[in-house]
Amino acid sequence: MPHPASDALERARRIRLMILDVDGVLTDGTLWYGARGIEELKGFHSVDGLGLQMLRQSGVHAAILSGRSSSGVAARALELGIEHVLQGIGDKLAAYRSLIERLGLTPEQTGYMGDDLVDIPVLARCGFACAPGGSPEEVRRRAHYVCAAPAGRGAVREVCEFLMRAQGTMDRVLREYLK
Repeated sequence: MPHPASDALERARRIRLMILDVDGVLTDGTLWYGARGIEELKGFHSVDGLGLQMLRQSGVHAAILSGRSSSGVAARALELGIEHVLQGIGDKLAAYRSLIERLGLTPEQTGYMGDDLVDIPVLARCGFACAPGGSPEEVRRRAHYVCAAPAGRGAVREVCEFLMRAQGTMDRVLREYLK
């Protein structure tokens, strides 16, 4: 069962850009290691991808903000039409501030989904903070919306649908698929 804050719907209505961490949000957080170290493998769930495409159709854009760099993430972002992909970021807060300034957005118009302590600075400043249900307590306490679905298995889709319902665009987007 999701855990929205009392003002989650109001916050979600203002969102124009949803920013996502990768490991532990778009993926289940598993890092694959082989004989040569970390492998370039990431597993993305198709329901999350369709959720992001639907969100874009609703008028809300998505961005990726990740501490790691991966060509697999870049390929998935390209496939989904995610224009803003920030990888290998040591200071997520500085990158977040730079991105929203460049796009002419206020923090209240941005959402962020993160799963761990390094995400807290952005979660604390964005307008709509989200976390997968399995996130540490320190993260969940700061989120306006905590998903029922786990990371890499529908949590992103859940947030996308929450945003579209809050903004009244879900039915319009669904009609495109139900023709």
